[in-house]
Amino acid sequence: MNVIIRLSLYIAVLLAMPLSILHAGPGKIRVACLGASITYGSLLEDPARQSFPAQLQTSLGGRYVVKNYGVPGATLLKHGDIPYHKTQEYQQALQDSPDLVIIDLGGNDSKLINRIYLHEYEADYRAMIAAFKALPSAPRIILLLPAPSFVTDTAGIWDPVIVNRVIPRVRNVAFAERVEVLDMHSILIDKADLFPDKIHPNLAGTTLMAKKIEAVIRQARDAGFDLPARMKVAGKTGAYHGYECVAFTWQGRDCKVVKPKLADKEHRWIWRARFWGHEPQTEVALLELGFHVVYCDVAERLGNKEAVETWNGFYDMLTRGGLHRKAVMEGMSRGAVYVYNWAAENPARVACVYVDNPVLDLQCWPARQYKTNAADKTEWEAFKKDYGFSTDAEALTARVGPIDKVPQIVRGKYPMLHVCGDADEAVPMNENTSPFAKKVRSLKGHIVVIVKPGFKHHPHSLPNPTPIVDFILTSMGRKG
Repeated sequence: MNVIIRLSLYIAVLLAMPLSILHAGPGKIRVACLGASITYGSLLEDPARQSFPAQLQTSLGGRYVVKNYGVPGATLLKHGDIPYHKTQEYQQALQDSPDLVIIDLGGNDSKLINRIYLHEYEADYRAMIAAFKALPSAPRIILLLPAPSFVTDTAGIWDPVIVNRVIPRVRNVAFAERVEVLDMHSILIDKADLFPDKIHPNLAGTTLMAKKIEAVIRQARDAGFDLPARMKVAGKTGAYHGYECVAFTWQGRDCKVVKPKLADKEHRWIWRARFWGHEPQTEVALLELGFHVVYCDVAERLGNKEAVETWNGFYDMLTRGGLHRKAVMEGMSRGAVYVYNWAAENPARVACVYVDNPVLDLQCWPARQYKTNAADKTEWEAFKKDYGFSTDAEALTARVGPIDKVPQIVRGKYPMLHVCGDADEAVPMNENTSPFAKKVRSLKGHIVVIVKPGFKHHPHSLPNPTPIVDFILTSMGRKG
């Protein structure tokens, strides 16, 4: 009975589709959307117009022909209960030889009945990708990370399995096959209200998906740009959430460059100051949009003269390699000291700043270790050494942190975003961001503060990084 109902619904969707969607004309860009029930548009009142593929067709316009090959219940796994590779839709997608392939499979693979085969997931996915790569159209391929599930039945489509066992495998495949990957999980993880049955997004949810995919499709890219090659650095290449990361040593410092699949036309980038890889969701979202992610380890110099000078050289090397002249600066916790101390010396080189539960007053931290007679004064002693203070008294009167450099910082006229937990016990907001923001505003600087009520120092960032990403894009006059 379920098969009959599914076939009837599919026929109804086909009949409702405009003829132009079924048959691509000359010069059209053919887009194939493969997936399961979310792709198909299950639970939507009008899947033919409200599914994310249908919305893509509307938003992309007549130059594109978007076809929905969604099969409710389908798995990527060949040994799954409804393997997609055995469906007519899969065979038809191959026969249609699309120019762009979007694959959204993985949610059903998290069901208990299918989990025992997850060790085969990557091989099965790579086989599917290979089939499309072999087509004469040589299509661009984009993998979607599965949307979240909000069900509590551990035998069903269960989010912990999606997060811990499916998504890492999708990213591994994206890295190995050098194809793009878009995160649908993060942009919906805080939107349970958009999932009426806790599995399928409503119209508002599919709209969010369609908009994200459209932004990536439309964005102008520089496919031939290879930053590490232009910089002539020799290092070890590894994976970073599905992207190629080149790790190398420069002037005795550990450095990293993460390459997008297709570089942003303007070669934009975000500079991680400290704590590499921690809460990377903002960076990953920007990688999807063609940004590079870079890192130069100057720990533990706490933004002193040596740190600033080292970063000056690193910046020169990156920009000679072709990166944009202005960097997006990212600093978590004490990373904010590095960010702002460098930005104060280099105002024309900063596009915007994003810091998270930031240390801004060094008399708050690490001085608290001395003031409270903490057993561990490692960071306090390091601070004294970094800045050449011979005594505690000298260090206690020093004004060398970002909160002491607001006039220089504001001169840069770059927007600043602070994300803060108002219950931060390690770096209290009322001793750091609140007085810093007051000083910035008094000097007509532009600062936005996002407060997370009840949150402590950890976790950093936001599970859904969209507000941060939107701030960054808006700061640079871009929409995505």
